[in-house]
Amino acid sequence: MAAVWGGSYLAAKDLTMVASVPAVLGWRFLVASAALAVLWAWRVRRRPGRAEVLTAVVLGGTQAAVLFLETYGVAQTRASNAGLIISLTVIFTPLLEAAASRRWLPRGYFVAAVVCIVGVALLVSGNGFRAPNPGDVLMLAAAAVRAFHVTLLGTLTRGRPYSSVTITLIQSVVCAVAGIALDPPGMVRAASAFGVSGWLGVLYLGLGASVFAFLVQLWAVRRTSASRASLLMGTEPVWAVAAGVLLAGEALGWPGACGAALILGGCYAGQRIEARLRAAAGPGTGLNGTGPLIPAAAVVRHVGKP
Repeated sequence: MAAVWGGSYLAAKDLTMVASVPAVLGWRFLVASAALAVLWAWRVRRRPGRAEVLTAVVLGGTQAAVLFLETYGVAQTRASNAGLIISLTVIFTPLLEAAASRRWLPRGYFVAAVVCIVGVALLVSGNGFRAPNPGDVLMLAAAAVRAFHVTLLGTLTRGRPYSSVTITLIQSVVCAVAGIALDPPGMVRAASAFGVSGWLGVLYLGLGASVFAFLVQLWAVRRTSASRASLLMGTEPVWAVAAGVLLAGEALGWPGACGAALILGGCYAGQRIEARLRAAAGPGTGLNGTGPLIPAAAVVRHVGKP
């Protein structure tokens, strides 16, 4: 699943070279919505209540905001940069949760966050220090908005008997509608501009990075430990860099490589610190003492992944 997600940045970047960002997202989530509708009819078939629909629509709106920022960002920066910078969500999310619950994080967590910031500075510097390009800035904004989305996700769904498939289906439909509404002519042009390779990319994003990854995530987090799931899903940036370097010929340079290592190390250290804090709060609890003890990476990488 981490490998599929890691490769999604390069697939999205390739698609935005022949179609607009709204068109790419519109087609991607039309495909995902169709597949999820089949899954819903097969496994759920329970009509959602008004509160469940409203919750899903709100989450669909925040998810769409994340996806537009991410996709516009990856269109203007390297796929390897995008995959590494968005991984900062793992650092941002516990910070936001701690602020909301007024529970201070350990000093070591802030050290890990600073290490990540230094890593981003080195990553965007290339072979010499320079200002981040617009794509890098958009990816940073996407990481921050995704942290808000993840926090909202837990707040609105915790302790409620909502169907994960239903929530995800409605979110997907909201994202598809947003893409179609923002560029209807672009949707039509994209249908002919994609070609065989483009449609394979759309299927990869819609079925692989959305539906398949979501199902695998639900299956896997119930069959392994929280720490192992978090560690394995945290390898996504490594796969993003591998796809960018091996398939797209992107070069990090020594400063960029050092920055990538700092980002990965800082995110991993932050994950471990945050997991120990949640475990200390008691079995099955979150940062504020309530809610499920779920690996940070498992929550952060929801089905709306680009």
